[in-house]
Amino acid sequence: MPTVSLMTANQQLSRLVRAVERGQRFLITRRGRPVAELVPYAADRARAPEWVAAYDRMIARLEEGVSLGGLKVDREEVYDRHDG
Repeated sequence: MPTVSLMTANQQLSRLVRAVERGQRFLITRRGRPVAELVPYAADRARAPEWVAAYDRMIARLEEGVSLGGLKVDREEVYDRHDG
């Protein structure tokens, strides 16, 4: 994967995006350290099994509520408190 400095990426973003549209990937660095990757968009990435599992865990946690030192707060209670 080609490396591009942040300054160069900023100055040549249009050119880099065209290359990414053709499937190329770039590693963006700041002062020689990797800070980001410029990669083609993948609509199906959000449906990857690990993303789905993480989403399911998040929803279960929201439904379960969180204990705050004896005070249990769940999503419904938060909205009810703001209504009145």
